[in-house]
Amino acid sequence: MISATKKWIFLKISGVLLVPLMTWFILNFTMIYDKEYLNLIEFFTNPLSKFLFSIFIINAYFFSALSISEVFEDYIKNDKIKSVANKLLYASAVAIPLITIILISSL
Repeated sequence: MISATKKWIFLKISGVLLVPLMTWFILNFTMIYDKEYLNLIEFFTNPLSKFLFSIFIINAYFFSALSISEVFEDYIKNDKIKSVANKLLYASAVAIPLITIILISSL
């Protein structure tokens, strides 16, 4: 398990990294929102967009998993339930971005 200090540092670093990645995604999403389906496919077939979107998804799930884990630490008193909740959280934080990246890469 990650120590509290390391978890805090990872949470702060991932939060700082998330801001420019989210800004990039929001700006690009607003540009392709009203466009044709082919524009969306073109966006996700661009290697730079694929790479940045992958980093964005990984970082967003990493940040959310660390944040939710802190909530578990604060509000779940039973250590067994807390452990299972954290394991399920971390498994989903790996599986969901991985599936998303694989599906985007297949375009």
